Amino acid sequence: MNIKRCEWAKSEADIKYHDNEWGKPDHDDKYLFEMLILEGFQAGLSWSTILNKRDNFKKAFDNFDYKKIAGYSDEKLESLMQDSGIIRNRLKIFTVRKNAIAFIDIQKEFGSFDKYIWGFVGNKQIVNNWKSIYDVPAKTELSDKISKDLKKRGFSFVGTTIIYSFLQAVGIIDDHIAGCQFKTK
Repeated sequence: MNIKRCEWAKSEADIKYHDNEWGKPDHDDKYLFEMLILEGFQAGLSWSTILNKRDNFKKAFDNFDYKKIAGYSDEKLESLMQDSGIIRNRLKIFTVRKNAIAFIDIQKEFGSFDKYIWGFVGNKQIVNNWKSIYDVPAKTELSDKISKDLKKRGFSFVGTTIIYSFLQAVGIIDDHIAGCQFKTK
């Protein structure tokens, strides 16, 4: 049986992620935080690189426990610079703590990060119908708006392109290409 997927899903890690996560609506704050952090680390790199290091990121960052991360000391963050299993970029590593703190602030204000982020789309998934991966935009007015708001709230590594990828990752936007069997019906 020939499975029809989006063209970008080529490696084993890409295929597993594409088939099981990408574009599927998720409302779990822990997962939303994980994807926000991973998308920030991806900036300037391929998503395959991040997927291949994902288990290492989970170990390094206490399984993306944002409450624990918010309390990381500078020494703990510096020690992560020695972890060859993750992307060793000091600014990105230190941003994880900063973003954890801002994430918790949003939870306090809205009750959950899920309510905050899905509120931008009225809790309804946006399903696009692109014919090719070349038609998919890198950013939209929605990602511009969310990026601006997150930055105002103290987040870093949340530029509009990163946020558009995040929205795809957590299923707020379904950008599976027309004909992909994993597309939301």
